[in-house]
Amino acid sequence: MKSIEFGAYLKALREEKKIPQRKVAHAIDVDTSTLSKMELGERQIMIGMIKPWAEALSANFKKLQMKYISGKIIHDFNGQPFLKEALQSVIKEL
Repeated sequence: MKSIEFGAYLKALREEKKIPQRKVAHAIDVDTSTLSKMELGERQIMIGMIKPWAEALSANFKKLQMKYISGKIIHDFNGQPFLKEALQSVIKEL
């Protein structure tokens, strides 16, 4: 999943729940302009923002964090010939 897709997903959740941008922006400590850019994929969403973002949206933190991490891995490493083996190695180390 690309950053724009994750941002769009968060925007859709926010709009579905009719939560104003200012509430989410306050929760993740950014202004509404920056939040808008994050939702559009124009600004990077940092992993530390996921928990307060989930709380502001009354969304499942685990689900959002998993979606963020898996999207980041796919975006950064998709097409690498040994990606699956590397992920299996990481799982063993955890």
